Amino acid sequence: MIIDTHCHLDNKQYYDDIEEVIQNALSHGVKGFLIPGADFNDLPQAIKLAEKYDEVFFAVGIHPYDIDMYDETVLEKYINHPKCIAVGECGLDYFRLPEDEEEKIANVKKQKEVFIAQIEFAKKVKKPLIVHVREASNDSRQILMDYNAKEVGGVLHCFNASEHLLPLSEHNFYFGIGGVVTFKNAKKLVAILPKIPQDKLIIETDGPYLTPHPFRGKRNEPYYTVFVADKMAEILEISREEIETITTKNAIKLFKEFSSLS
Repeated sequence: MIIDTHCHLDNKQYYDDIEEVIQNALSHGVKGFLIPGADFNDLPQAIKLAEKYDEVFFAVGIHPYDIDMYDETVLEKYINHPKCIAVGECGLDYFRLPEDEEEKIANVKKQKEVFIAQIEFAKKVKKPLIVHVREASNDSRQILMDYNAKEVGGVLHCFNASEHLLPLSEHNFYFGIGGVVTFKNAKKLVAILPKIPQDKLIIETDGPYLTPHPFRGKRNEPYYTVFVADKMAEILEISREEIETITTKNAIKLFKEFSSLS
């Protein structure tokens, strides 16, 4: 059994064949799905899927690219839905900062403010965090530690192979491993994977993005987590079955609502 802890099933790329996508995953042993919150406009579709399928859950939050949309009243509206199990994806992304220096400083400041606001919200509602980190490892780690995010813990989604983030394993944070680990240029992630405590590893796709080898260039989907599991097993020199057992146990420990599926 595999749990895909991060898949944007509410994305328009799945609108035409979502039933087939979910059934294909289920038939290949993928028994749980978590739709992260990134854009409030996609929430209605996420909720629709979560209410239709027992195996689908969702989160509420704002991606760092959409910080101007942040409105805590929207989070409050949905957080008590029985299928809403996390806050995020939230975090810091310095990959596409404005070129103008003043605008850059203002953007980083606002990203941090919105990230901190979502950490505090997660602590208030006692839900784990889904954290997005891109080219912002030091600031992300510092904020998570300074604001005592370990109270609720969470996942470092699409773990970027930064050594600076490894200490967060001791602060109730898990490491989301996806298709990138299968890429030929993922040498850094392949090297660092054995350094992550096995009780802090979980699997994700980030579908429809970051499709693993051998399907790169095509739309990603939850079924492809099996290729992530295979690659992790190869790197860690354990069986695919052990990877499934470890990562599923970890996902259930972090997102307790998945225990209803096991």
